[in-house]
Amino acid sequence: MGSRYDANPFEPEEEVNPFSDPSVRGQMPGQSNFSGGAFYTTHTGSVPSVAGSRLSPLPPEPADFSYDRGATVDIPLGTTKDFKKKEKELEAKEAELKRREQDLKRREEAAARAGIVLEEKNWPPFFPIIHHDITREIPTHLQRLQYTAFSTWLGIVLCLVWNFVAVTIAWIRGYGVKIWFLAIIYAIAGCPGAYVLWYRPLYRAMRTESAIKFGRFFLFYLLHIGFCVFAAVAPPVVFKGKSLAGILPTIDVFSDHLLVGIFYLIGFILFTLESIISVRVIQQVYMYFRGSGKEAEMRREAARSAMRAAI
Repeated sequence: MGSRYDANPFEPEEEVNPFSDPSVRGQMPGQSNFSGGAFYTTHTGSVPSVAGSRLSPLPPEPADFSYDRGATVDIPLGTTKDFKKKEKELEAKEAELKRREQDLKRREEAAARAGIVLEEKNWPPFFPIIHHDITREIPTHLQRLQYTAFSTWLGIVLCLVWNFVAVTIAWIRGYGVKIWFLAIIYAIAGCPGAYVLWYRPLYRAMRTESAIKFGRFFLFYLLHIGFCVFAAVAPPVVFKGKSLAGILPTIDVFSDHLLVGIFYLIGFILFTLESIISVRVIQQVYMYFRGSGKEAEMRREAARSAMRAAI
């Protein structure tokens, strides 16, 4: 039976630091030292025993797992002078943009006061060359009439293109190159000329109710109807009339070349339909023009213009 003074086997061993005593520091291994009644024996690979004293362990050093994250990094930044310079440049650019915006706004207001409408090209959608928006810009009660007038412009374009094809086939069949050059002139001058001379004035007249623009439309649309009627008949006035696919050239070429005659016959039908629809359009436009009181307004405007010219 063990004594009560025996050591507890489950008690943790006391850590003894041989270097806590100053007398032990610097002593070589294997040497002995006697000091103050305590005998020290130092040897390699063993923990020395200390009699009559309890050595305190060395304080632990804190582990640093920050990997220098707390270290400050000096990033060179621009000087105050550079910041002020950039700030002045930005202020100058902002002032220039504001000036341009105000200038553009003044121009738009001046154009609106003068009655000038900025038109954006939006037709045809795949290759915009003109401005055309009947649904948004033309009054509802005039949209049907405007669409009909627009169909007559597309109709004259179709007539002139088909006339060029028919005359080209006639030229290949030996009817001369002069009529082919005339057909090219008709197509190149007629398609844009019809839009500029009478369709665009009618479009703007419907949109702005301008009596002067209505008068310009009537003048050039009558010339358009006269040309369509002349082309449908195609009398032998210029180069025996073969430069236009009318009824008289159709009868003439049928006896020689059936294919050329068929193309000329289709051209005659197209010019005839264009003439009929155009006559109907000018009648409806004139009825609206007269019923809305624009006729009297146009007369007054014409009288004022005549007086100004006389003065």
